[in-house]
Order: sequence, then structure tokens, then C-alpha cells
Amino acid sequence: MRLAVLSLACLIALAITPAYAQQDGQEDAQALRQEIAAMRQALEGMQQRLDRLEQREGAEAATPQVPAPMVAAASSANLLHPTQVPGVAQPVLPQRESVADPSTAASRPDSAAGPTDPDLKGFFAIPGTDTVIRIGGYAKLDAIADSRAAGDEDQFIPSSMPVGGSHRDVSNFNIHAKQTRFSFEARRPTTHGNLRFYLENDFFGSSDGYEFRLRHAYGQLGNTYAGYGYSSFMDPDSLPDTLDFAGPGGAGYLLVAGIHHSFAMGKGNTLTVAAEDPKTELAGASDVRAAVNRLPDVTVTARMERDWGHLQLGAVARSLAYDGVGERDRRTAGGLQLSGSASVGERDLLLFGVLGGRGLSRYTADLTGSGLDAVVGADGRLDALDLHGGFVGYTHYWSELWRSNLIFGQLTLERNAALAADAFRQSRYGVFNLIWSPAPSWTMGMELLYGRLEQQGGARGDTVRVQGSLQYNFIK
Repeated sequence: MRLAVLSLACLIALAITPAYAQQDGQEDAQALRQEIAAMRQALEGMQQRLDRLEQREGAEAATPQVPAPMVAAASSANLLHPTQVPGVAQPVLPQRESVADPSTAASRPDSAAGPTDPDLKGFFAIPGTDTVIRIGGYAKLDAIADSRAAGDEDQFIPSSMPVGGSHRDVSNFNIHAKQTRFSFEARRPTTHGNLRFYLENDFFGSSDGYEFRLRHAYGQLGNTYAGYGYSSFMDPDSLPDTLDFAGPGGAGYLLVAGIHHSFAMGKGNTLTVAAEDPKTELAGASDVRAAVNRLPDVTVTARMERDWGHLQLGAVARSLAYDGVGERDRRTAGGLQLSGSASVGERDLLLFGVLGGRGLSRYTADLTGSGLDAVVGADGRLDALDLHGGFVGYTHYWSELWRSNLIFGQLTLERNAALAADAFRQSRYGVFNLIWSPAPSWTMGMELLYGRLEQQGGARGDTVRVQGSLQYNFIK
């Protein structure tokens, strides 16, 4: 375009020069130069306008045209930080690591984040909604060697150990991946608080194979929870970090259907009231003597959280009953649990729990499902069995990648003449492990476990287990 403008200027100048020479040969050269200078100035102005026009056209061609829907989508994507969920407060408790990670599935006031997942990583938005979802879980392989028969080959439960028998002293080796876990979670803010839906499964549904099992399925709006998951009586944040799936037998532990509501009592303090599915676990239950569930189990839990750790006091009240041929009876039972955690030094952690009561076996890790809440005496009266126990654990971080846990627990049931001689009397549980996490989603470790069982008749048995684990987390 510039070449065309210059050529036009030269042609005009050549055409004008002869005309002036013919009309007035005596016009001086000075007047002609003035005319040419004026024309040159006009042409420079035209050239400047053309340059600006070319620059504008080039800039528009270099900038891609973004459709309006894409602009809107980009704007909405920026509203959600990839590692945060809007409206969810950071946890008060000190951050900790855990292999089984029970804190992630736990219900919390207003669905707040937990100490093992403070950033709520891995959520992504559903387009056109305020809902964010996350698919999580982990794949875990356990290699287990027992010095003698341990009863349950997949998890360490001292109450299941055989005492005596022809195969008691036979060692055993086992590899399984039953702890592999899948979870789905959805969250969204509402005018009545945060809404959370949580679903979790593993493969511990059968002792003979890999049967998919439900662990959690609940919804929570604000501080109101309804569904299936941890009992309000238990304290997931106090459970120690073990490669073994079961954990200490003296800890409160129960998965149950129920409904509960939490009341805020000031910063870091809550009071939770719950009604949960009852189940009288009766020793020697049969078609002749059947357990009866008259009322829901009622739980009240007070909790205090601080930056150094937490304390939780839980109480449960139960109505135990049975119906037989020409006989029936019922008893009121229940118990208490005090549990908590405390940070030691920069990263170390002390974890503990103590519990006791009558008819409380269903709410313990070692005896849930064992039928030892109550027993029917010779006179037909229902006797709720006394139980007490607890555990203490210490987590030490050798470095950012290495940590160890030392744990001891014990659980004791009263002696009762109505119980069989081979029924549970007392168990002890000890663990030491070394865990390495070279990357956030990769954990491996070795664990040494000791368990001892004493029966009502006085017979005893023990075993030592060595367990190695390799775990890959989907989101961490």
C-alpha cells in the first residue's frame, strides 16, 4: 500500500510540472517548490493514517475470538480454588497423617475439614451448579505373617484368637488387598449451612473373598446428620495410625445407622445428641431366647477442640431386652468414653481413649458383633455385662517422610458364671510400626503386632504378627 501511495505522488508531480512550464514560463522555481512541499505534507498525513489502520487490523487478527459461553465458563472456574471448598472453615486440630484415615469420613459440625485432610483437595465443580464432587480412596496391599494361629488372617483382632487346639501353633502367611477403599463425596453451600453427601466402601464384606462392603452412606445439612457411618459415641480423631485395619481392641468403634444434631457451644466446643439403631447382642441367643430391641440407643457427646488437640466425652444409654418361652426381661445399660489427642513438640502426637460401662461390648473394636452385651442367668434375669478398657498411642515423626507409632491397649469383661468357659475375658494389644511416605500418594511400612487373649475359664493364648503394607492414595 505504501508503494502505491508513493507512485501516485510521483505521477502527480510529473503531470503538474509541464503544465506550469507551459502556462507561465517565467514563474520562479520558488513557487513550484512551495506547491510540492504542501503536497508532500498532505501525503505524509495520509501515510500516518494508513499505518495506524494497518496496526489495528494486525492486532485484531492476532487476538482469538473467544465465544461467550467459554468466557463465562472460565469466569466460573476461577471462583473455586482447586484445593478449597467455599464456605468450609479450616480445622482447629493440628494436622496429622494416617494410613486408614478415619478422620476423613467423620461427620463434623457444618461439615468442616478434618485434621488429615485440611485442604479438601481433589474437588471439582459440576457445571451449572454450586455442587463440587470428589472421587477418592486408596489401593492397599497387606502382606501378613503370624507366628501362630491368629483367628482372623486379614485384621488383628485378639478376641478372635484360638486358644488350644491341634493347629494352634501353626504359623501362617497371607496377602490380601481387602482394605482397598472407594469413596464419593459431594458438597455445596446452602442458606441453611453446608450440605455434604458421603459414600464409602471397602472389600471386608466376607472372610472368604473380596465382597464389596458399605462403610459410610450419609447426608449432612449444617449440623444435622442422617445415614449410616460412625457412631456418635466413638472418636475417629483419637484412633492411632496403624497398618493393621482393626486398630486397638479397647477403642470405641461402631458403624451404625442413626441421626444426630450438633450444637455449637462457643469456639471449638460442641454438644452432639444422637439416636442410633439398637441391637442387643445377647450371649447364647437362639430361637428359644431371642434378643429384643425396644428403644434406640441414645448418645450425648461433648467435645472441645484446640490448636494443641482435643478432648471428647461420650455417653450412651441403651435398653437391652430378651424374649423367651415363658420368660422375658429387660435392662437399662450404657457407658462412658473419654478420648482425645495432644500435640507434643513440633509434630509428635499423643492419642488415647478409656471407656467403661454395662452392656457396652457392641461399641468396642474387639467385641462388636460378639454377643457379649448381656447374658441370661439361671434365674431368667438379664444381666448387662460390665466392661472397661482403653488404649494409648504415641506418634513420632523422625523426618518429613518417616514416622513411627507405639500403641498399647487392653479390654476386660467381667467374669460371669452364665458365660461359657471359652467366652472372652480379657485381651491385650501392642503395636510398633515404621511408616515411609516418599510421596503424598504413596505410603509403605512395616508393623510388629502382639496380641493376647484370656478366656472366662482362665485359658490363654497369644501370637505375634509382622505386617508389611503398600498403599496408593487416589487423592492426597
